[in-house]
Amino acid sequence: MKPAKPKQTKGPAHVIAAFGYSLAGLRCLWKEVAFRLELLGGALGLTILIVAGASASRLLLFVLLFLAVLVIEALNTAVEMIVDKISPEWSEFGKKTKDVGSAAVFLIIIANGVYFSATLFEILYL
Repeated sequence: MKPAKPKQTKGPAHVIAAFGYSLAGLRCLWKEVAFRLELLGGALGLTILIVAGASASRLLLFVLLFLAVLVIEALNTAVEMIVDKISPEWSEFGKKTKDVGSAAVFLIIIANGVYFSATLFEILYL
């Protein structure tokens, strides 16, 4: 038996329902090892920048870039779930689709690493 489709809501009830859906998505993401590792990496990077004495604006930009990692990881996870549902058997299309999503995560992590390194270099050596 299929679960019942959630009833459409409007106004404040819609906002509350959307918040619940977001929390459900975060619970789903928490099951992903990559998501937990990225959270750990972001927390570690933020801690290092705070201890090193980064300015508030530098910390804010780091946090925003870190959130971008989590956003792209969430989208990548969603793409992988869709591919697995549509094409449960291995396929070249599925592999390429997942590889492109993985590349997106990799590129934003590189951007974070560059920013983190440049910020730390500026604090320690300039």
